[in-house]
Amino acid sequence: METVIEVLGPGCKKCSTLYDNVLIAIDAFNEAEGCLVKKRTDIDYFQKMGISVTPGLIINGEIISTGRVLTPEQIVVHLESTTQIIE
Repeated sequence: METVIEVLGPGCKKCSTLYDNVLIAIDAFNEAEGCLVKKRTDIDYFQKMGISVTPGLIINGEIISTGRVLTPEQIVVHLESTTQIIE
């Protein structure tokens, strides 16, 4: 099953950094082929997903964080727990 990772933000520096950290985390997690990363900039989509402060990180429809930039290491922890649930 594919893991869908969404980074929500209007394109600010923090949002770009979170997106870059997601890419680093996926590479470190060795599951890049099983991950789909989406960069979302649509404010209506943020509201629909319940994100009021950006950047936002969503993995498989679950809000992981809002308003902060997670490190690649923190993202890997969430990816590991997400894949354990799927398996």
